[in-house]
Amino acid sequence: MNEIIVLDIKFQFGDVEDIIHPTVLIDDKNMVLIDCGYTGFLPAIEKAMEENNLYCGDLTHVLITHQDHDHMGSLYKLKQKYPHVQVVASKNESPYISGKLKSLRLEQAEAMQEKLPPEQKSFGAEFCNILKNVQPVEVDLEVCDGDIFDWCGGCTIIETKGHTPGHISIFVNQKKVMITGDAAALQNGKLVIANPQYTLDLDEAEASLCKILTYEAKEIICYHGGILVP
Repeated sequence: MNEIIVLDIKFQFGDVEDIIHPTVLIDDKNMVLIDCGYTGFLPAIEKAMEENNLYCGDLTHVLITHQDHDHMGSLYKLKQKYPHVQVVASKNESPYISGKLKSLRLEQAEAMQEKLPPEQKSFGAEFCNILKNVQPVEVDLEVCDGDIFDWCGGCTIIETKGHTPGHISIFVNQKKVMITGDAAALQNGKLVIANPQYTLDLDEAEASLCKILTYEAKEIICYHGGILVP
């Protein structure tokens, strides 16, 4: 049994309804959740999994593609409730996820705060506080570009830096499915760089998007946007 389940987590952000797509890899021995939503999203993750006849208690790993709060915000609560679950992240992202180094997104937000017009400063300060309140979690397993795991019949870790320096994507080898994290987003049926205004190195992000396309995946799963069948 090798399955890929894409979760649909819908939520309100101000007046706008949004959706994120954490992904679950399943085989006879492993159940791997890739990214886990904003702070406070654990109940939504649990509900979405239950709707797919899955149970968070059966997870063996949670892989975090990068340090951003919409990808690791609920990690602390997940690990607290299900302490057996191994946290997986890239070697370069691990210090930020574990809190050993200050979040680069927070550094960016604080630097931008000084340049915001007066009418936007309260929103900027609120965003900084959201990032400050993300609770760090120790990474159990650090991975690097090219590492291969037996999850779902075999997966390869792909370095897709740019959005953050240690961002990773996952290629499910047998099924030829690419799970991009924020290395790509799906907009109007096309792959684009996710949130280019927040991307820490745009040139690297563009190179990573090109790298994803070289795998000629049959499906590309984007955390923001959903599934593309090229």
